[in-house]
Order: sequence, then C-alpha cells, then structure tokens
Amino acid sequence: MSFKKFLRIVFDRDRYDTIDLFQEFPGLKNFFKRRKLHAFVRTIGDLAFTFIILAGLFGPQDPKRNCILYLSWGLWWPTIVLSWFFVGRMWCGFCPFPGVGRLVQSLGLNLDLPVPRFLQKNGPYLSVILLCLIIWVEESTGIKESPRGTALLILSILAGATITAIFFPKQTWCRYLCPMGRLIGVGSTLSMLEFRPDLEKCKGCKSFACKRGIDGRSGCPVFLGAFSVRNNLDCLICGHCLALCDKNSPMLNIRSPFKELLVNKGRFITCSYIIPFLMGSQLVRFFEESSYAMTVANGSLYTMLVYSGLLTIGFFYVHFMIKLGARFFGITEDELFGKFSPMVPIFVPMAFAGELAYRLDYAVRNAPYFFPTIARQFSLDFLNFLTFKIPSWFFPAMNSFIMASAIIACEYVLLQMAFDEFEGLIAKWRFVAISFLIFITGGSYIFLMV
Repeated sequence: MSFKKFLRIVFDRDRYDTIDLFQEFPGLKNFFKRRKLHAFVRTIGDLAFTFIILAGLFGPQDPKRNCILYLSWGLWWPTIVLSWFFVGRMWCGFCPFPGVGRLVQSLGLNLDLPVPRFLQKNGPYLSVILLCLIIWVEESTGIKESPRGTALLILSILAGATITAIFFPKQTWCRYLCPMGRLIGVGSTLSMLEFRPDLEKCKGCKSFACKRGIDGRSGCPVFLGAFSVRNNLDCLICGHCLALCDKNSPMLNIRSPFKELLVNKGRFITCSYIIPFLMGSQLVRFFEESSYAMTVANGSLYTMLVYSGLLTIGFFYVHFMIKLGARFFGITEDELFGKFSPMVPIFVPMAFAGELAYRLDYAVRNAPYFFPTIARQFSLDFLNFLTFKIPSWFFPAMNSFIMASAIIACEYVLLQMAFDEFEGLIAKWRFVAISFLIFITGGSYIFLMV
C-alpha cells in the first residue's frame, strides 16, 4: 500500500476508493481467522472488566482511593470514542459484555427462542431509550464519583446481555438492544475503516455459511453474514465470517471517513434518533460543568428533575436545528433511496467531536491523580511521584480545537452534499443558511466549553 494512495483516499480526493487491508497485510487477516487468538485477546478484556467490577463493589468507596473510576470513565470511555474514527465497531468484537452469555450458550443452558418480531422492529428505539437512561444516570446521580455505582452500572449492562443470551440465540443483545453498540455504530459511520464483502465473489455462494454457519460452527453472531453488510451500523468487525467463507469475500477497507455519511445521507432511523439526543446531551453536559450552571448536589431528586428538563431542551434544540436545516436544504427525498435527513450526516462529525471533547476533558483533567490514587489504594507510595500539573488554559484550547475541526468537517460534508451529490439542485443561499446553522450549533458548544 503506497502512502500516496492512502493519503488520497483518507483526505478524500477519491472518496469512493478503498484499500483492502487484508490484501495489503495478510497477517492481519490471519489474526481474525484464528479464533483462538481472537478469544485470547477477548479474555484479557474479560479479566480487566472482572477486576473493575470487583474493585468497584468491594474496594474503597472513597473516589480518591479507587482507581476503577479513572479506568472506567477516564480510559475506557475515551478509548471507545476514539475507536469510532479509527476502527469503527471493532471494539464490539472484543467487548466483554456478551462473555457470560456466550459461556451460557456454549454449555447449552439457553432457551434459544426465536428473536421476537417486536424486538427486531423496535430495537433501534429501545436501545436509544437505554442510552438516554445511561447518560441520565451518569450525569444526574454523581456515579462518576462512586466506585460501587460505576460497577453496578457495568453489571446492569452485563446482566442485560446475559439475560438476552439465555432467552435468544447468538448475540441478540448486541444486534438489537445494546445502547453502547448503537452509539458506537452511529459514531462508526465516520470511521476510516469498513468491513465489507466482495459481492462478485458472494454471487456463487450457496451455503451462506458466514450467516448460517457450517460443520457445527455457528455463523455471524449478530445475524448478518458478510454478504449483507452495507454500512458500519451493525457489523461488529469480529472476523467470525472469515473462517467460514470459502470464497475469500470479506474485506477490511481503509476509506475516506466521509464516504458513508455521503452514501447513506442520514436515511437510517438509528442515526436520526441518536444524533439529536447525543448532541443535546453533550450541550447539557458542558452546560452543567460551565460557570453558568448552578451547583446542586448530585443524586438529589431536584438534580434529577432539572437534568431531565435540560436533556429535553437540549434534544429539541438540536432537533429544531436539524429540521430547520432540512428546510433550508430543500431536498429530503431521493428516487434511489427514499426519504433522508440531510442534516444528520452533516452533524455526525460534530456529535463525534462533542463526545470526544467531553470524554477527553475528563480523562486529561483527572490524569494527574491516577497514579497517586493507585498508590493510596494498594499502598504503593513510590507511585505518588508519578503526577504532574496541566495548565488551566489547556482544556478550553483543546476543546475549542476539537470543535473547530468538527465545524470544518461539517462544512465539508455540506459542501459535498450541496455541490456534488445534489449538484445544481441546491441554491447558494441555502448553502449559506445551513452553514450559519452549523456555526451557531458549533458556537454553542464552544461557548459552553470555554
């Protein structure tokens, strides 16, 4: 793979071109095909989560004496958000949450009932509701200062995945209900990486082993199969189908991060619901931490009610911007793929950047206290010297840079949609009006951050 071709694809000079990493790096393909090696990496994650849960439940409850708070909120969450851009939903392929459910199923202790039609149809709505609940709990209860609360939150997600695995086959939770998976899937539409089939090779397939399984080996854990993957929303990039496909169809492609946004144009329900809620919640979270918000005790009924009201306002603020932007855009239906929401793909970079800024702010702000916390927890006094100081100007500068980059990315998506995807159909005044909405929304972030 030439570096010149890589730059051309990533920086969008040929945004529909891709590079198959499996062809360029056969060792990478072998890693995914070797299921035992994949399971070994997954086991390491399972053990790390087991430590976080046990240390949270039974360890010191003083936040200054328990490192699992930073491991969970300062390392795990920011790493997941960063992974959206670089590897898409690949984290889901190593996720510890389905681990107990897989064990239950391997022992034959599950009921293996058919997945209800209701769940298949309403999964996006249910997972968004669960995501709303998690963010509401995170911000209104002070859970980030509670080791036991953090462990219980992780356990509740683990319980959901396990109970679902007891009743239904494979990873039904991951496909239809997981709130984190739904969020990661939406964020992964901006990813530089995509897992796709070579449909020419799939044409001659009669076994569809990648979905159905073969010779006692189960197929795709989320009921897809490589041949049906068209976007980054549902595929876990777990590589399960690689060992089953005898056509050498699956590809792991490097692409322009804007490719999927422009191809799909916000026509999926998942994106249409998560983007306004996520952005609205981000604005509320930054408002909560700004000098404009009143300080009230986390976990009080008053805080929960106030935060619920703010979340509602934040959601409708972004929803209004999306609807107004669609009116300015003037086109919300296409003969090829039906109805779509033009502002959703335009706002995806801002939603990603807002979440990244919020999580990184916490990670960087609390990084100097991580090793001293470990020192207090495990009586390792020599770690007290591994601390440092971060100047106060760094945080607004970092957040402003991230959001300014997001505004530029949003403008770029708008530019491509207005003057390339719908060339000649979008008047210049419409482009200017939508640009104004982008700057107002991005400016709202920066105003609250600084």
